[in-house]
Amino acid sequence: MKKLLIAGLGNIGPKYEDTRHNIGFKIADQLVEENKAIFETQRLGDIAKFTKKGKQFIVLKPSTLMNLSGKAVDYWLKEENIELKNLLVVTDDLNLGFGTLRLKTKGSDGGHNGLKDIQTWMNTSKYNRFRFGIGNDYSSGNQIGFVLNNWDDEERDKMKERMEQSVKLVETFGLAGPHRAMNDFNGS
Repeated sequence: MKKLLIAGLGNIGPKYEDTRHNIGFKIADQLVEENKAIFETQRLGDIAKFTKKGKQFIVLKPSTLMNLSGKAVDYWLKEENIELKNLLVVTDDLNLGFGTLRLKTKGSDGGHNGLKDIQTWMNTSKYNRFRFGIGNDYSSGNQIGFVLNNWDDEERDKMKERMEQSVKLVETFGLAGPHRAMNDFNGS
């Protein structure tokens, strides 16, 4: 059976729960909930597993800080014997407008410290990443405050539909591959 590792990035704790930076956790939560699975705390993170159409989805929310996500991703790839091509990292992106979905099979870290750490651990930038746009509506020097702030009311109103599309993107990645997911969802 083909195994996939879906790694939603975020920071643990109630303080960060509804922040823009934690969208990777939120998408992982919704994916697991919709597939009637349950997270269990294990080594370096919370893990949930479910099978869909003959594919096993292993969903990880690292318990390391966002900027140290590489150790958890590396551990679970090895622990579950998952090929790098079957990894999907889900994270926020300041360079995309709110709610824009973008899947890429390789690329730079784009200044994202979580992706930077994963690339260091993997020793490559050739892994799948799904970036959820959080926009960049902040004043100069306030980037950290912006990503660690909660969603505004307008963003919250659109979130349900954006989350549904995000879960569909992740499932399409797992069931039909990255190129189909890119064709169906990139830029939507």
